[in-house]
Amino acid sequence: MASNINELRKFVAPEIIFGDGARRAVANYVGTFGAERVLLVSDPGVVLAGWVEEVEADLAEQGIFSQRFTSVSPNPRAEEVMAGAMAYREMGAQAIVAIGGGSPMDCAKGIGIVVAHDGHIIDFEGVDTLRVPIPPLIFVPTTAGTSADISQFAIISDQQRRMKFSIVSKSVVPDVSLIDPQVTLTMSPFLTACTGVDALVHAIEAFVSTGSGPLTDAHALEAMRLINGHLVALVQAPHDLELRSQVMLGSMQAGLAFSNAILGAVHAMSHSLGGFLDLPHGLCNSLLLEHVVAYNFEAAPERFTRIAETLGIDCRGLNSTQVKARLIDHLIELKRAVGLTGSLGRLGVHTSDVPFLARHALEDPCILTNPRRSSPRDVQVVYEEAM
Repeated sequence: MASNINELRKFVAPEIIFGDGARRAVANYVGTFGAERVLLVSDPGVVLAGWVEEVEADLAEQGIFSQRFTSVSPNPRAEEVMAGAMAYREMGAQAIVAIGGGSPMDCAKGIGIVVAHDGHIIDFEGVDTLRVPIPPLIFVPTTAGTSADISQFAIISDQQRRMKFSIVSKSVVPDVSLIDPQVTLTMSPFLTACTGVDALVHAIEAFVSTGSGPLTDAHALEAMRLINGHLVALVQAPHDLELRSQVMLGSMQAGLAFSNAILGAVHAMSHSLGGFLDLPHGLCNSLLLEHVVAYNFEAAPERFTRIAETLGIDCRGLNSTQVKARLIDHLIELKRAVGLTGSLGRLGVHTSDVPFLARHALEDPCILTNPRRSSPRDVQVVYEEAM
């Protein structure tokens, strides 16, 4: 009997090394790819923390030449990608190592795309637009949340259009992800909270995505359990390495889930919002989360009930309306406990901005797998509720 092609699921992931000291394997993997010249992509904050210098020393010890590219904004810009591609070509690099959070890693993916295709990064907006393989990517994430080291997404900011755009392709899944909890010890409590909630949103959206399946569900549920159980304690005790490890593991699991199941309206709306006001991605997600959950709940009540149970909510004897209320209350309380409060209005969003934001959110690939179909007015109402 022939199977329904629409029910088939693929699962892509990088080679993953997880644990304290994983970052020290960079030189070995660069050598595996036969690269003798490497572009190191990072940002000034990570350089200041000392992680870039350490990797440079490990590369030099193996006779591998490296050059830094650290002109990366918190939301990496198209022109920064193009400058990085020029630096790659001028030095004759053969591989890219990214050390940092989502911004350097997304910028590194963009650089790889440009040098492989010899075009402008904006030309590759969308799904499956890449035609040839990109240079080897070896990533060392310094935050526990974005999962750019795991995913088939690259998110770039276009300042001219005041929006972020997505490039989705298995070609941008890194070759190697060296996930080292020790590297996250230099994160601030605010960044820890933002990226941790981002990872939680990844897991929730992946679980209710129309692209979800058995291969992604297990990772999504385990990510929720780990992040819900450890993030608040980590923000209160940021130097606890065991808590760092648990949240980092949760972030990795969430990355495996969303990279393959894709996401939903929180991320579509967050990408539009973050590009418009140049705001931290995790903060944007946190301000939209409960409002999108409220909107989506009726489209997947059984799935959201499973999420509530995984987050420790006793759902016995409750109807869907009660489960929805308790889940939303739990998410709000979790955000409050890690210090993420506020509204879109306080960040400078005005009612007059909402049509622009909604229009771009509906153009984002993440909206395609949201469990509830969305009209322009639907998205506008959710933005308005978050204000």
